[in-house]
Amino acid sequence: MKMKRFLWALPAVCCFLVLAQAAYAGNGLTRITDHVYAYVDVKEAGPANSFGANAGIIICPDSIVVIDTLISAREAQRFLRDIREITDKPISYVINTHAHLDHVFGNGVFAGKNATLIAHADCRDEMARKGADTLAQAGKYGLTPEEMAGTAIVLPDLTFTGRLQLYPGGLEVQLIHVAPSHSPGSILVYLPGEKVVFTGDILFTAFHPYMGDGDLAGWQQTLDFLAGLEADYIIPGHGPLSTKQDVADMKGYITLFDRMARALTAGKIPPAEIAAEMTRILPARAQGQWLIPANIETRYLNKEADRH
Repeated sequence: MKMKRFLWALPAVCCFLVLAQAAYAGNGLTRITDHVYAYVDVKEAGPANSFGANAGIIICPDSIVVIDTLISAREAQRFLRDIREITDKPISYVINTHAHLDHVFGNGVFAGKNATLIAHADCRDEMARKGADTLAQAGKYGLTPEEMAGTAIVLPDLTFTGRLQLYPGGLEVQLIHVAPSHSPGSILVYLPGEKVVFTGDILFTAFHPYMGDGDLAGWQQTLDFLAGLEADYIIPGHGPLSTKQDVADMKGYITLFDRMARALTAGKIPPAEIAAEMTRILPARAQGQWLIPANIETRYLNKEADRH
């Protein structure tokens, strides 16, 4: 009987040991493996710290690969300083996981480093269509002119559809687009040799997700694909280092949100009451509660969202 209980608990124990291997660097980046560092589990997320967006680097034999660039030139400079505390290798590639401002508006800082900027074709298209207007209206997101000083929209140099495989210094990096999900061009960045995957905002952990631009059917399909990857270290777009259970929880969250939001918005209920009821129904998450009413407004009260 005791042996059975031990075996039942073993997966949870192993999961804890895997996550415990990640070591926090003094500069805010976390060592995930010998070749991967990332921001994870940013506290008190808000405009001044890229709304808690995660970003990271892959250290290759002769260069580094950067994953996302945060919300502004100022934030990207902070990221670059943290990188230089770890390595002085040149930057070969910068990968954008999707087009939202908190992940890509720092591109300009890295574009001048002779790095090739890469994204899915739909990500580049979205940045080209919406980036300038979003930057001009940054104040709507709580961003001050001082915080956005020097920030410019810099588009990716190289795009792909489906998959793209890179081998910087022989280290395999897979860029994978399963389907439109959190955004049309959202991708996974997978290192099979390291068993690490950067999910961008395909995954939010302990953080309410933004769903306003999402294709929910494609998002669920992408989460199923993510759950099937051989990955011990899952770095979400927002939140702490994650597990397959967090992936399952994310799928359950967006399914529940969609079902309940459709039911509540079908009646003549004031938006504030809908948001309050959704907050009561949804699983508690430590950060991002402001996104609940934002999702209701952009996705369910804006009828254009019905196309998703």
